[in-house]
Amino acid sequence: MNFYDKGEDTMKCNIGKYIEESGLKRSFIANKLGITGRHLVKYINGESYPPVPKLFLLAKLLNAKVDDLYEFEEEK
Repeated sequence: MNFYDKGEDTMKCNIGKYIEESGLKRSFIANKLGITGRHLVKYINGESYPPVPKLFLLAKLLNAKVDDLYEFEEEK
């Protein structure tokens, strides 16, 4: 489980989970997105966000909704 910490609220990243469930290879996904494998790892590890167009393409590749790939969590 990866989190982007922005003050009191966090974004939970589910990209890695959906990639594992899809059975697709990371290299295939990176190629379809037009990025390097390292850049995809940065998305998975929460080191950067994908641009919106790539996020929608990623969701389509993973048979998911954009909302599935990230979850907004409020601090309790």
